[in-house]
Formats: sequence, C-alpha cells, structure tokens
Amino acid sequence: MSGASVLLEALRKQGVEVCFANPGTTELDLVRAMEEVPGMRCVVGLQENVCTGAADGYGRLTGKPAATLLHLGPGFANGIANLHNARRARTPIVNIIGDHASWHLECDAPLTSDIESLARPVSGWVQRIASAQDAAGAARAAVRASLADGGQGATLIFPADFQAESVTDESADAAGAVAATEPAAFDA
Repeated sequence: MSGASVLLEALRKQGVEVCFANPGTTELDLVRAMEEVPGMRCVVGLQENVCTGAADGYGRLTGKPAATLLHLGPGFANGIANLHNARRARTPIVNIIGDHASWHLECDAPLTSDIESLARPVSGWVQRIASAQDAAGAARAAVRASLADGGQGATLIFPADFQAESVTDESADAAGAVAATEPAAFDA
C-alpha cells in the first residue's frame, strides 16, 4: 500500500468517513487512494473555504471529525477563516495538507510556505509526516487530537513523496478505533 492509502485507511478505521477536498498536484496520490479505501467518501469543493466550512458543519452536527484535503500552504490559507470559527466552536476536524516532495522543499518553489506557522493559530495539534511508515500512526494521533479538549483542528502535513512511497509494514492495522464524542455545547 502507498503512504496515502495507509493514511486514509487509518483515518477510516478511526471513524473519519468523509473528506472535503480541494486537491492540487501535490495531493494526487491521496486522490488516487480515495478510490482504494472503501468507506471514505470524498466530496470535492471548488474552493478551500467551502471544504473547511463543510468540515466545520459536519463536525458540529455529528460530533465526529471530517477530514479536509487542501493544496499546500496557500490552499490551507484560503480555508483559515472557517478553521478559526471551527476552533472557537471546538469542532473536531482533521486537516490533511499536501506539500512538495521533501527533497524539493529546499528549492523554495513558488507555492512553498511555512505550513506549520499557518496551521498553529487554527489547530490544537500540528504534525509533519516524515515518511510513509509514519502515516498510519500520524492519522491515529490526528483523530485523537481532533477529539481532545472538547474538539479542535488537527493538521497533518503530508509531503508528496511520502504519499507515493510504499509502506512495507502493515502498521495501519495496529490500532483500535477512537470513539466519537458528543459535540461541545456552545452559546449561539
């Protein structure tokens, strides 16, 4: 399995059933993997703010996290306003942000950005995946983090080369499911 398939399968096993996506070229392996992972529904949005708003609404209504799939830092930045609102409402969301291949980051391509700095103000937890082998564990940790503290954003940064890389150890089967919690009460 690819790192992308392992990540999506681990999210699904943790109860994440839908991904609101506005992918680009650095997320193509995740898009391909959507077809391989039964039970993970992909809903394409024509702009990132649509995706983050839909994930916020889904999380508020169900009490369980949806995923977003966003293109690099600039795409994530387009969805930050809704992620700010989601953080204030304690909505569980797992953001997956594609990034350039790890070996290409030093070239400082036009869409390269400091994704971690963009994500911290609207996420209670941020992690950059360092290899395909880390994908399943990172997915499980992201779901746990999204449900912590009454609900919050959890952001995974997934470089393109690790999405495509084969996973030799079937570590995606190693964890049990995380239970969804009731949505936190908030004043309207």
